[in-house]
Amino acid sequence: MKQQPTRTARVLILGGSLAGTLAAAALAPHAAEVLILERDKALPDSAVPRPRLPQAAHAHMLWAGGADAIESLLPGTTDTWLKAGAHRIPIPTGMVSFSPAGWYRRWTETHYLIGASRDLIDWGVRTATLAIPNVIVRTGITVTSLTGTASTVSGVRIRDENHEESELSADLVIDATGRGSKAPEWLTAIGAPKVPETVVDAGVRYASRRYRAPEGAESNWPVIHIQADPREGRPGQVVSIISIEDGQWHVSLSGTRGGEPSADEALFEDFARKVRHPLAADFLARAEPISDVVVYARTANRQRQFEKAAMPTGFVVIGDAATSLNPVYGHGMSAAGLGAVALRETAAHTAVTAPRFAALAQKAVARPAAAAWLLAVGQDRFYPGAICRAPHLGDKLAARYINRLSHTAIGSFFVVKALTDVMTMKKPASVLGHPDVLIAAARGLRKPLLTGPELAPHEQSILDRAPLPRTQEASNAS
Repeated sequence: MKQQPTRTARVLILGGSLAGTLAAAALAPHAAEVLILERDKALPDSAVPRPRLPQAAHAHMLWAGGADAIESLLPGTTDTWLKAGAHRIPIPTGMVSFSPAGWYRRWTETHYLIGASRDLIDWGVRTATLAIPNVIVRTGITVTSLTGTASTVSGVRIRDENHEESELSADLVIDATGRGSKAPEWLTAIGAPKVPETVVDAGVRYASRRYRAPEGAESNWPVIHIQADPREGRPGQVVSIISIEDGQWHVSLSGTRGGEPSADEALFEDFARKVRHPLAADFLARAEPISDVVVYARTANRQRQFEKAAMPTGFVVIGDAATSLNPVYGHGMSAAGLGAVALRETAAHTAVTAPRFAALAQKAVARPAAAAWLLAVGQDRFYPGAICRAPHLGDKLAARYINRLSHTAIGSFFVVKALTDVMTMKKPASVLGHPDVLIAAARGLRKPLLTGPELAPHEQSILDRAPLPRTQEASNAS
């Protein structure tokens, strides 16, 4: 039986999101009570959608860096996912990816990702976190403001389902309320200074749908990913196919401003066929659609730099409430996991009740979020119609270097591993500046460009089948 912590601190987590539940798991060993305040009337006890998580309808990639972080916080979670039908997909072996430079080779495994629905991933984390004895959740609670002063947050004001208002005191308040966070307004209301904010909005719109995988493609199936090329001077359009539980493919289309996908089911596969290569559309033509098309457009990259503001003690902002990212790069969940690990490490050497804990923790959680931010905006600011400051010389030089690395990675295992280290958030972006990587980029390709995708025999066999008829009945969601 687990021992209750001997410490006396009380921590409030605002939001039962993935970031919030991971933060609760990270801080539970360092507090007497961790209380999660969730606005929903109930949190699901199975892998089903949450009402306030519309992005869950779209394909998610949990990269190795994030999955390893979650496993370190909640041992056994990976096994829980896999037993529930998730897939451990080896990278780059299990990825058929058409980059701006061409087709990636399917080199030997160096990393991995978890293929699963967002609902399943959240359920695994939530179940493990709420099993911790000193983690409690209250649902149907709306946080209306912070209590305290410009120098110290002492708790929050809340409103329950019966519209009764009250105050909760705490030694530490963690805001994990997501993209819609009101932290800037709450801080202003208690006299705290304004928080620096940067927005890069390429106008990305998502359209997603689930398919029943063709017979023989339910497992051991690669991610199919057709990327956009910001250098083309046209809207960036992307399609991804990811294997998830229940023998399904989760398919997401995305397009930047001027090239957005439609919610019309009849146009879904047409869009997939008009991206830079029709491979994904060819596979979809041989699979059965089993859901409606769902669209989502709240995809602007927004960075609130709380770590650079004179924040009050006792208050930390994490996850999308601090840095929200264009989902097309798949780094939000991994950044949340790594941010929670940073919280745990901070609490390991500084008590959560210490006046300097919040400042130290805010800087720590900002580091993985900043790495994910650079990966996202380094591409998004170059698309036509992007709303942001104009790229300066440094941005352009960095983009040229990444393009050079991407080109070299087509024929260099050393470079593709370095890029994958960064993409999977196993290592910081600074590794791309290592002298060995610079030299490899200067040398260029070690193998010739591929003329087409590398497909295993069982993958090619799917394409050898006749496309399925698309009747009106088949086009409608079942």
